[in-house]
Amino acid sequence: MVVQSNLVVAASEAALHHGIRPGLRRREAQARCPGVAVVERQAGQEAASFERVVAALAELTPEVVVLQPGECALATRGPSRYHGGEAALVRLVCSAVAQALGTGGAGGVSGPRWRVGVADGLFAARQAARRAEVVPEGKSAGFLARLPVACLGRPELADLLVRLGVRTLGHLARLPEPAVAERFGPDGLLCHRVARGLDAQPLATAAPAPDLSVGTELDPPADRGEAVAFLARALAGELCQRLDRLGLACTRLRVDTETGHGQRLSRLWVADLPLTPAAVAERVRWQVEGWAAGGQGGERPTAGLVGLRLAAEEAVPAGAQPSLWAPSCAGSRRAEQAIARLQQVLGAGGVLRAVPAGGRSPADQLLVPWGSPLPQPSPAPWPGQVPPPSPAAVHPEPLPARLEDPSGQPVQVSGRGSISGPPCLLRVRGWPPGRVGGWAGPWPIEERWWDPASRSRRARLQVGLEDGSAHLLELEAGAWRVAASYD
Repeated sequence: MVVQSNLVVAASEAALHHGIRPGLRRREAQARCPGVAVVERQAGQEAASFERVVAALAELTPEVVVLQPGECALATRGPSRYHGGEAALVRLVCSAVAQALGTGGAGGVSGPRWRVGVADGLFAARQAARRAEVVPEGKSAGFLARLPVACLGRPELADLLVRLGVRTLGHLARLPEPAVAERFGPDGLLCHRVARGLDAQPLATAAPAPDLSVGTELDPPADRGEAVAFLARALAGELCQRLDRLGLACTRLRVDTETGHGQRLSRLWVADLPLTPAAVAERVRWQVEGWAAGGQGGERPTAGLVGLRLAAEEAVPAGAQPSLWAPSCAGSRRAEQAIARLQQVLGAGGVLRAVPAGGRSPADQLLVPWGSPLPQPSPAPWPGQVPPPSPAAVHPEPLPARLEDPSGQPVQVSGRGSISGPPCLLRVRGWPPGRVGGWAGPWPIEERWWDPASRSRRARLQVGLEDGSAHLLELEAGAWRVAASYD
């Protein structure tokens, strides 16, 4: 089995027979089959080997896009007309892949080391390829309906959906869209869209400016992926800064190179999420190593590379929230470089940032890979949500507190949301007693009412103290706690 960050990403037929599946933790997989051979994933080697397949498919259509090492996609509408129909194109694709890998199985849509799938939309095509199926045009929604929600690639959301009785994509697609938005937020809406057979990305994207490309000369010529990636990092930073000033992010990258003999090599990379400078440099390194390993159709460089050009051929609107460090900040470049190095060591999912994910509590956050687009706020309001502004600091563990009224009695909130008396004094262990200068609320809320084991009833209150500080308090089971603090 092949592992990355202690998670199984691929398994042989023998390992699958013993119950090892992609997504399992390494320890759990070894417990199922103690004698299994464990190999760490080498993305660079995968990209170099996969370049043979991409080069072979490029003979059929120039618009082959690489999704990740080992996975690529191509549009069928234009090439199928040229090659005599979709069925003929599928046969040609299968034959080209089989010949590039030196395996049999060209008579069908799968072989010992590869699978081909056809469907409407990228997500549906990916699922079809994993099952080696050709889905007729217009039938993608029906094909997806029988698949489990686990194929969405979001384990936590899939686990919650299963516990709520939503076990297949068909069940998810039949749910009303407003209800999905209210219960699961923007991530749920995205999954609801792909479950209906629609593309995950919006159909309309911002057109990039004509000059969204950067290039440099390599002197002396470079023939190693690491050397080119070092130069590509500076170019990627310049390209991403230019896109950022326009409010855009790159999802379709063209890598153009030129050798000392005048040979020009080009490849197109497509990503589901906007590419960070580290991700751009990584793809350049993979591509150069793939060319150096040798492909078909004369794609091996005949000399060292003397020119490198990166172009954003497709861009989407960037997230509205600014970066953690402003571009003018002196430490911004050093911080970005440190994050890029961490992502190279840990993988794209090893460096995460917390962003608001809807919900009623300021602690409700979503962890997304650094450089990924920020989720849009849910169009539906959350009943019981604390009004803005959001607190500046959310305490990892709420601080036990006592809130007293003018008579010194604890302030209570009734089941109907009525407060027993005006807050007057806040006592927190380790803090000096603070007199309340103003307050707002309460906001009662009942969560997970359908689950007796985890249901909760709380009330929230905003208080401003006379010393200038402000805090968000929560009352649960008759006890107050400081959940967050404001600047």
